[in-house]
Amino acid sequence: MLGKRTVLEVINRIGPEARSRYRPHFENAGAAYPPRKILLLAFKEERLLEVWAENGGHPVFICEYPIVGASGGPGPKLREGDLQVPEGRYRVSGMNPNSAFYLSLKLDYPNAFDKQQAEADGRTNLGGDIFIHGGSASIGCLAMGDQAIEELFVLSADVGLENIEVLLAPSDFRQGHAFPRNTGPAWANALYGELATALEPFRRGGQEGR
Repeated sequence: MLGKRTVLEVINRIGPEARSRYRPHFENAGAAYPPRKILLLAFKEERLLEVWAENGGHPVFICEYPIVGASGGPGPKLREGDLQVPEGRYRVSGMNPNSAFYLSLKLDYPNAFDKQQAEADGRTNLGGDIFIHGGSASIGCLAMGDQAIEELFVLSADVGLENIEVLLAPSDFRQGHAFPRNTGPAWANALYGELATALEPFRRGGQEGR
């Protein structure tokens, strides 16, 4: 049975080692630690999660992690039980140090946009409990493995949840990928346009794509 650990207890236990693993990435990027803000970019098709930090008012690439487990496919999450990973712009609303998947970061799905579209569509029972977590199994969440979630958990605590944004996209539109077709409601295309625009500032070394 999982013990009842507090966030502070977990940070005190795993923090020094986790920071020693990811701080070199900040140093290589010339970014201060802890940064003022971070943005997590997650791509379903590529199964990658990128970490970017605000540095001097500009985003800088820090590192990337493979997504080791993610259920569903392209298209936004519409209802409980559809196994879809949401698509859109989210915040981290909580940290769970006693997760069944080791550690987890809770996302604020359904957010205001999700609720607005559901009301317009006449949909109810949108589901919830969407996390970035450890382990390798996923039911609508992003499973990152235990070492990666340790680093993301400590980083989130150091930065502060109010300073984290998560962008979830079906694929990396910076690579010129077409928007998914026939994978969701009519409003999904407009959402993809917004995500593509939001991704534009996040390019490594001024290059097109990776």
